[in-house]
Amino acid sequence: MKFKHITVAGSGVLGSQIAFQSAFHGFNVTVYDINDEVLESAKEKINLLKGRYQKDLNASQEQVEAASDRISYNSDLAKAAADADLLIEAIPEIVPIKTEFYQNLSKVAPEKTVFATNSSTLLPSQFAEATGRPEKFLALHFANEIWINNTAEIMNHPGTDINVFDQVVEFAKAIGMVALPLHKEQPGYILNSLLVPLLDAAELLLSKEVADVETIDKTWMIATGAPKGPFAILDVVGITTSYNIVQAKAEATGNPEFKKLAELLKTEYIDKGKLGAATGEGFYKYPNPRFMDPDFLGN
Repeated sequence: MKFKHITVAGSGVLGSQIAFQSAFHGFNVTVYDINDEVLESAKEKINLLKGRYQKDLNASQEQVEAASDRISYNSDLAKAAADADLLIEAIPEIVPIKTEFYQNLSKVAPEKTVFATNSSTLLPSQFAEATGRPEKFLALHFANEIWINNTAEIMNHPGTDINVFDQVVEFAKAIGMVALPLHKEQPGYILNSLLVPLLDAAELLLSKEVADVETIDKTWMIATGAPKGPFAILDVVGITTSYNIVQAKAEATGNPEFKKLAELLKTEYIDKGKLGAATGEGFYKYPNPRFMDPDFLGN
């Protein structure tokens, strides 16, 4: 594995985490996003991650500052990709946006650059042709709060070069991940094949007015011993990501329940700036969400 310079395209919640995790483990990282204003927000996210790494991993101030110093930011795609050995895409879960991104990227990225999508639900074969280098393209999926939930699912498509696959597996290990190779395309990989049906079920219970957020989470936590309920998980994932996934399902299936859920997420949360834990409010208010209260699981 000869990767030295990593470019992360997309500086949202997970993109910022991927960038900082890679830099924390010694890689030089460039963060790309569509404009400088968005990149300023990315810098704020990464500054907050320093404190999390110190708290959760006992990282020193020197370590987190050194990681931060290894990160640069650029809103020019050609410049951001100029030195990339590996480019990890973490942009919205919207097929036309991803397709256009890869078409543009293929024109400016060096021949050496391996492309990896962090898509949660979409298959690499959907974008392989648009990349212009299908043999150097695959999926590399991380869980939220990757410094703690350190899974990395590596999934090829039929045209992926096995040597590229092996290099990405080694890269995942090099940044502190538990590498989980998948040798056949599977929508949702392993993690989201298990998780997404749970989150869908919880959101549909809410949109059908069967129960409220806290009751649904409490039920799951008490019955399974899980540390978080589905809505607490959704706040970490980000409600915009959830909306994009639900909206895509609504359009693909015509299911009126998904249409109703998408409308609920947009009008009651996204339009009101309640985007999840990263913005201070989603289904819960942060930094002291109700599900963390000692009496939350009581009567």
